[in-house]
Formats: sequence, structure tokens, C-alpha cells
Amino acid sequence: MDPFKLIKKAQKGNSSAFELLIKIHKQSMYYVSKSILKNDEDCADAMQESIIKAFLNIHKLKEPSYFKTWLIRIVMNECYQLLRKQKNVIPLESVKEPSYTHPISQQLEIEEALALLSDDHRKLLVLFYTAGLSIKEIAELLDFPENTVKSKMHRAKKKMKELLTEKEMGEHSWTSGNNF
Repeated sequence: MDPFKLIKKAQKGNSSAFELLIKIHKQSMYYVSKSILKNDEDCADAMQESIIKAFLNIHKLKEPSYFKTWLIRIVMNECYQLLRKQKNVIPLESVKEPSYTHPISQQLEIEEALALLSDDHRKLLVLFYTAGLSIKEIAELLDFPENTVKSKMHRAKKKMKELLTEKEMGEHSWTSGNNF
């Protein structure tokens, strides 16, 4: 079904239309929450609260074409609210060491590099590559001019590339600079 029609139905109180919209966007919601929170249980909490808030306030959405941006903004706000409550404490046990013999080692390296980026850079990369938002949508979501988003995105990509290259090159080096 056409997402625009689903949004209109959901705004009129159709809960099954809203449920379909959430199913369509749940992966983007998860990726955004995971980029901010890191913990799957916290992501689930933030997503659940976001869904409730979106359901209760969908009638306030003025432009149905901005539903995804609106929903992602609610998710981000819930994540930041959860972080404020937790004061962003990350237990050491939750940090995973990559397994280079495991097929998902590349994904783990990317996740590690993302974790080393600043919050702004990580957020931009996740919104663009994972949530699939356009530069224009990101600019609207973050209240930045499009050119600012483009330049920040360029810096984020450059920093990510540096981190991945640095990890690849300097992973097994001694203080003398000799690799083993």
C-alpha cells in the first residue's frame, strides 16, 4: 500500500495503518537508536517509547511526506532522554573484542570505528547510510543548512576512513614502530 495513504489513515485513527508504518520504518528506527545507545535493551526501550509517542501525536504531523523524518526525530529524542537518565555509563563487559577469524569481523571493525567518532559524525553517517535519509532530510531533521550537512558529512567520512585505515595499518605495531 502507498505509504502516503497509510499515513493519512493513521492520522485518522487507523491503528493497523500505523502498525504497518512502524513495520516499514522499524529497521531505520533500530539503526538510529543503536548508533546513539549501543545497548539493544536500551534501543528497544527507546523504540517502544517512540512508537507510543508517535501513535499519540500522529494527528499533529502537518506534512505526511515528512513522516519518516518526524519518526526518526522522536527516536533520537527518546534516545537522548534515556542517555540523560543513565548519564551515559557504558559497562566494560559490553565492549566486544573483534574476532578476525569470524565472518562478521569487518562489521565489528566498522562498529568500533563508529564508536570512536564524535556523536555528530556518527549520527550523520548512520542517518545517511543506515537509516537511508537524504542530505535534505538530515538537514531538516537536525535544523542545519544542507551545505553544512554536506561539509560535516565529508569530514565524517574522512575521519571514518582515517580510523579504519589507522586500525588496519597500526593494529600490531610495537612502540618502536616495528610491526609483528
